[in-house]
Amino acid sequence: MTSRGRILFLIDADNVSLEVIEKALLAKQKQHGAIHLRRCYCSADFALKNLEFLREHSIRAMVNATAGKNCTDIALAVDAVQLCSDDCPEVVVIVASDSDFAPLVIHLREQGCRVEGVGQEGKTGAESHRAYDDFVDLPGGRARAARVPRAAPADAREAPAARAPRQAPTPRLPPASREASASRQAPALRQAPASREASASREASASRRAAALPSDVSHWLEAVPALASGGAVELREAAEALRKEKLLSRSAASTRLFGKYPELFELLPAGQPNTVRYLGVAQSDSGRPAASRGRRRK
Repeated sequence: MTSRGRILFLIDADNVSLEVIEKALLAKQKQHGAIHLRRCYCSADFALKNLEFLREHSIRAMVNATAGKNCTDIALAVDAVQLCSDDCPEVVVIVASDSDFAPLVIHLREQGCRVEGVGQEGKTGAESHRAYDDFVDLPGGRARAARVPRAAPADAREAPAARAPRQAPTPRLPPASREASASRQAPALRQAPASREASASREASASRRAAALPSDVSHWLEAVPALASGGAVELREAAEALRKEKLLSRSAASTRLFGKYPELFELLPAGQPNTVRYLGVAQSDSGRPAASRGRRRK
């Protein structure tokens, strides 16, 4: 541990994942000891969705009622200046992948603070590193590890298996009847391998379609999981999720983005769309979305 004074830990939640925040907090605790002030500057949606995470790490959510451009950055900067003017801390840690904080970093250093930065690998520009006394990039995934499914209740595990009902013995048929029965069953037996081959062919076709999916569409579906299930998603919610993952700029329209692939995404209503639906969920053997064929029948 190198620090004895007060340590500030300020998070810009717009451009770093939960994994990066967690790794940064553990790393700075190991380096400096206690982290005295922990604040996360975020939207109300982020705070509600990640309330358990914030409680777990004793991080105070600094919620912005407005959602304008750079609103979170400005709130963090104003708070940092106020905190350092009241009682200059020894170290200020800023967790963000945004290079816009360079003027703030310079101001805090002029006040006598050591300023350290943490960014998400692949999102931080090289110019962000120069202003800080120390800067590190940490890898971060899109989602936290999934919970382990609960085991079945003890009563269900210990319940004895129900006995199958006894079947009546098959009556013995005369030779002529046995031959007739065998001839009736033969077509069904011959069709079984064909059915298995058709199923294998459909699975192989589905795998080829998934492999041929454009890489940008795969990234969109990962950023907006509700789309992958085939349900209708509000364009506003989809745009927010895509902007959070840096897949859509703040000035770009989500309708134009999804409109690049009309065979995969449906925008509704046609005149002034406010929802989007992914059509690649239900596929036919021909490889075309089932929903698209339904519209043509109309």
